This record gives sequence, C-alpha cells and structure tokens, in this order.
Amino acid sequence: MAKPSKKAFALRLDSAVHSAVERLAAGELRSANAQIEMLLREALEARGISVQISPKPRRGRPPAKPKDA
Repeated sequence: MAKPSKKAFALRLDSAVHSAVERLAAGELRSANAQIEMLLREALEARGISVQISPKPRRGRPPAKPKDA
C-alpha cells in the first residue's frame, strides 16, 4: 500500500479562530483540515512562495489480472 503524502501534526488554535475556520469551511463545503491547508497555501502564495499540489493517490480496486486462456 502506498504511503500517504500528507504529514500529520498537532495544531493548537484559539477557539475563536477554530470556529471561524469551521464556519468558512462549511460555507465552501470543505473540512476544517482542508480549509486550513487552503488558507496556508494562499498565505504562502501571497508571500511569493509557490507550493505544488502533490498528486492524489489512486483510489479503488487495482486493475484485474487478465485470465490465462
């Protein structure tokens, strides 16, 4: 199984900031985690730092093996 390209870490936020992120995320149909990542990417881009989006992992079943005839 492929290793995920996401890095997990604990993030401590002020409760008011977390509530604001949750409201913003709900309005944009994202999770709070995805919203924080989007906000970080926007902030980095505003400072002139470009971050490429990692390729998404393939989902679903692997291709079927051909039957020997």
